[in-house]
Amino acid sequence: MSQESTGQALHILHLEDSPVDHELARLALQRAGLQFSIERVDTLEDFDRALASRPDIVLADYQLPGFNALDAWRHVQEAGLASQMPVILLSGAIGETAAVQAIQHGISDYLLKDSIGKLAHTITRALEIHQAHREREHAARELAASQQRLAELAEHLQSSIEQERSAIAREIHDDIGGALTAVKFDLAWLSRHSTGEPMDGHIKAASDMLQHALGASQRIMLNLRPPILDQGLVPALQWLADSFTRRTGIPARLQARLEGGSSRASRDVQLVAYRTAQESLTNITKYAQCSRVDIDIAEDRAALTLEVSDNGRGIHGDELEKPKSFGLKGLQERARMAGGWLDISSQPGRGTAITLTVPMDDAPDLTPNEEDTP
Repeated sequence: MSQESTGQALHILHLEDSPVDHELARLALQRAGLQFSIERVDTLEDFDRALASRPDIVLADYQLPGFNALDAWRHVQEAGLASQMPVILLSGAIGETAAVQAIQHGISDYLLKDSIGKLAHTITRALEIHQAHREREHAARELAASQQRLAELAEHLQSSIEQERSAIAREIHDDIGGALTAVKFDLAWLSRHSTGEPMDGHIKAASDMLQHALGASQRIMLNLRPPILDQGLVPALQWLADSFTRRTGIPARLQARLEGGSSRASRDVQLVAYRTAQESLTNITKYAQCSRVDIDIAEDRAALTLEVSDNGRGIHGDELEKPKSFGLKGLQERARMAGGWLDISSQPGRGTAITLTVPMDDAPDLTPNEEDTP
């Protein structure tokens, strides 16, 4: 914060045991036209007392009777004022090595008393640098807070999405599924009591359409919240692989290496793994142009690891950075919310591997309660 920007006189604290050197510093600042007030102290006790007035800047001789400027700097730090004011060494008995050491400890600058005419410029520069540093720190804190708010919002949205998926799947199962089943029984009754060929044809067409609707509703329910997850992660991944192969004709191989044969991961981590495999297979269907897919799931006491790889066209670096590549960004956010991370490895023309790793320690529960699932 420069004097010009505030229009206020600078409050300077001068740690100096020589009244003559103090007066020389005061005169140099006056000649430079600086508006200021300056207070001299020469003991650590008086220095601590003067710090309570929150000076704008501290000038300190390096060597004083019984202590030095680094001791004073530690007092500034202990008072919690290191980020509030710059400290400048103003000394006639300091070597370059000692000056560098002082700056490495956090002191802003140093000036030899032989160059006292440059004091005003040194003070102004130190204040400007200090203000810029504080503004950067403030911006960094604001950015971190904003990122935290965004992460919390993403976590809330993801949890809400899973709850909505569960609710929609339940409604399809209970309402639409029940209604379609009732229509199926009615069509069966009509078929048994039909008296003519035209009626039979219409009943058969309606039955075929109804069977298609039932299949579609089952498929939608499975995609929203597959009940097969209740049987375990490996059966759910196998169902995904088999469905992918039936739909695309591309062989998908699942290899599972889990201690005890089944996953010990929490229900929310298993859902993250399932959604990662599901989204990866969706991306492979759209973009990969591959002839083989491998799904590997491994789990030990340290971590759960899922890798979905293909031998397709690969992903170019600029495609990963596209602003609208929400699928992969969503997977990365899911992994982060579960306490893990997502790695994407790809070489153009040689395929892509998406790897999810989640430590087996406590992960946050992001999924609906059991009673909320269909």
